[in-house]
Amino acid sequence: MAFEFTDANYKEVLAGGQPVVIDFWAPWCGPCKMVGPIIEELAQEYDGKIVIGKCNVDECDDLTSEYGIRNIPTVLFFKDGAVVDKQVGAVGKPNFEEKMQRLL
Repeated sequence: MAFEFTDANYKEVLAGGQPVVIDFWAPWCGPCKMVGPIIEELAQEYDGKIVIGKCNVDECDDLTSEYGIRNIPTVLFFKDGAVVDKQVGAVGKPNFEEKMQRLL
């Protein structure tokens, strides 16, 4: 199951040393509904290697504004606490897998 990122926990997770992937989404967003199941699958497949989770933009103002999220879905890829890649819009699972392999 994908980790739930909040304004209260994201800094600690990013400082944890593991690669991190955050899917910025909202329940009313159609393309987010296409990406969501892919993120859930990848969270299971990469469990223990990459922290993969979701951030509801309607509930997390601090996290969303810190990374300048303007469009959703946006998926950010972090290594050593810094953004190293980004995917805006709905794409297929192979695109996400390619970016995650680069984090390892």
